[in-house]
Amino acid sequence: MIFLGASFNPQGDAPQPQFLDLKRANRHGLIAGATGTGKTVSLQILAEGFSDAGVPVFCADIKGDLSGLAAPGDAKPFLAERADKIGLDDYGYHNFPTVFWDLFGANGHSVRTTISEMGPLLLSRLMDLNPTQEGVLNIAFELADDEGLLLLDLKDLRAVLSEIGERAKELSLVYGNVSKSSVGAIQRQLLVLEREGGDAFFGEPALDIGDLMRTTSDGRGVVNVLAAEKLMGAPRLYATFLLWLLSELFEELPEVGDPDKPRLVFFFDEAHLLFDEAPKALLEKVEQIVRLIRSKGVGVFFVTQNPQDVPESVLSQLGNRIQHALRAYTPRERKAVTTAAETFRPNPALDTATVITELGIGEALVSTLGGKGVPSMVERTLIRPPSSRLGPLTQAELRSAIQASPLFGRYDRTRDRESAYEILQSRALEKVVHEDRQREREDEQRAQGGRVKRTRTGFTVPDFGRDDRPQTTARTRATTRRSQRQGVAETAVKAVVRSIGSSLGRALVRGLLGSLKRGG
Repeated sequence: MIFLGASFNPQGDAPQPQFLDLKRANRHGLIAGATGTGKTVSLQILAEGFSDAGVPVFCADIKGDLSGLAAPGDAKPFLAERADKIGLDDYGYHNFPTVFWDLFGANGHSVRTTISEMGPLLLSRLMDLNPTQEGVLNIAFELADDEGLLLLDLKDLRAVLSEIGERAKELSLVYGNVSKSSVGAIQRQLLVLEREGGDAFFGEPALDIGDLMRTTSDGRGVVNVLAAEKLMGAPRLYATFLLWLLSELFEELPEVGDPDKPRLVFFFDEAHLLFDEAPKALLEKVEQIVRLIRSKGVGVFFVTQNPQDVPESVLSQLGNRIQHALRAYTPRERKAVTTAAETFRPNPALDTATVITELGIGEALVSTLGGKGVPSMVERTLIRPPSSRLGPLTQAELRSAIQASPLFGRYDRTRDRESAYEILQSRALEKVVHEDRQREREDEQRAQGGRVKRTRTGFTVPDFGRDDRPQTTARTRATTRRSQRQGVAETAVKAVVRSIGSSLGRALVRGLLGSLKRGG
């Protein structure tokens, strides 16, 4: 059980403790409330509780405050008073095992995945492609799979898209219509993605999901904190990354049913970014993952300002609720308050809709799942104070924590192995060399007085001494050869022949959101 805080009834009886049952934590949850009402502290105390219970945690740190989990809290009178008021007798200050991550590698270990692992569906969402462009992107993945071309980073995808543009007519007969204008539009979106920092995200070494599920030697769960202050400048990248991570957990983890405690708890802060303007097909798959991932032992908590930010189909899957204050100054806001109140199991002693607007900082309406999976009646709860620091680490403390991490050095240096870009470049170079040698043989045969014919197979046949060649000067021939070489060199990176007998594509299997399944 995780102690959340205590509720007080109007009769002035002893405070009633409010708990989150670890057995029901994989039934997901919601932390909602207006800015400045205490959502981050609620997230912090939940992370602390899960860590103490031996459950690893992953959370995004939007404002930098969650880095304080790595340091003991500072003794402050109002914290001690809060602990005393709610009956937290063993309250103390200590830090929690924390590992820091950063897509940009500045304030944590670098987080990367490959283009292949991301898959075409999430990439289309990331680049805001229309259906026609998404179709072309799917063709790029199919071609790469069929021809044994690894898509690891953005330059690999660019090379394959260039190849598709060059072979559009041929590939249209195999995969369906290929529009060169769509290829160009995708290439432009790749440039935008690169400027937003996507080039730092795609590559190797790719994140091993197992590194997010560590525990310490004394049995505490490691809290993984993603530095998201800079990442929030690219909200679509932020949302797509977290959705990819959720889908990776879903695809890789085995079924465990309902364990005594979760294997991992995942906090999705600024959750509205996931659902804003998302196509219906994607929302349906998100709903499916949220519904099914609980049997993998993963709990997902969405953190947002208003419950209405989360689609009803997903909201209905969130059994544990912590609702901080909402403001109701406009008709739309009043409607949102009413909707939020109706999501709770009613408490006869509370006018839930009124209380939501009256909650103070650090107060919340709490309803959690009981022993039989039934939501408890909503209670006005004073949230417990955190044991770790309220506020961020200093830059020096953060550097020290990163260097002391057991993962230090594992993800901090990029690796660029042979993949689609290098393979296509190599094949193109081979073709250039072959063309040059072909012309040299032809020139030698012409110099010996024979006419050379090129067949479709690429072989040459002498014409047995006939001399009906056009009369050209040596200078003209040299100029022609030079211009031919220039034309081939300009398109070298795009020129490629299809590899024969590749089994790579047939071995690839993709999951619900198009990410690669690594299992057999």
